[in-house]
Amino acid sequence: MPAPHRLPWPTEADVLPVEPLRPVLERLASLALRHGDDVVLLPALVDDEGEADEAADPPPALEQVLEEFGGIELRGRVRLDLLVDERTELGPYTLLGDATTYYPLYEGSDVAVVLTIAGDGTPGAVYGIGEDLSLTLAARDLGAFLERWADALTASLDELDAEVERRADASEADRAEAAEELMEAHLLRTVLGTLPERVSVPVVPVAPGSVPEGLPAGTIAVADLRDAPLDATVDVMDAELPGDPLDHHLAWAHGGQVVAVVEED
Repeated sequence: MPAPHRLPWPTEADVLPVEPLRPVLERLASLALRHGDDVVLLPALVDDEGEADEAADPPPALEQVLEEFGGIELRGRVRLDLLVDERTELGPYTLLGDATTYYPLYEGSDVAVVLTIAGDGTPGAVYGIGEDLSLTLAARDLGAFLERWADALTASLDELDAEVERRADASEADRAEAAEELMEAHLLRTVLGTLPERVSVPVVPVAPGSVPEGLPAGTIAVADLRDAPLDATVDVMDAELPGDPLDHHLAWAHGGQVVAVVEED
């Protein structure tokens, strides 16, 4: 039974089927089972009694997946949370559009990872947002991002004991810190755009009156990542565009792989 919606989520999109994602969801569940002292599965949208989490407000297209998987947490430090119950437009979300155009998956200190949501409610590409508000293409869809997360979590857990042993008189807090550092090394630093060696996708101005098809009116520039490699980065704040970048917002097209800079009304 789906949770009641408070945001005006678009509802035209087909529900994302859980079956293709089940292998990675089972893989994450297995990691939690085998590493119970370090990894915890977060509650799903619907509990064992069939009751929905009334605090959650996910996009309708995700409900089938979220009825089985709510997220996973490593040592209380690194939390992939697919059922956020509080939303903000500040910090890393400053340049993004309406709250119904994206869905947070991971939040850190002034950084985030978001799933793009199309105008009809279809989930699209996943981006990391750095402290400088740059976007990094983390995955082309939710399933691919879950695979990347599972890969990074597996590698971190495989190395965690050895990393802790290198620290003299390591405490539980030291183990948590080591786990966080390993996840940063295996994934988060890359998708949050903090590595210097990354492909930069230009933000190309659009001539007045020639907005590409499928993009909203008011689009003044476009960054096209359809042919870009994963972890390519778009830096809107440094783009040579008229006006204050904070007076613009971002919109998505082509499954979230084309980023539009839209002038505020």
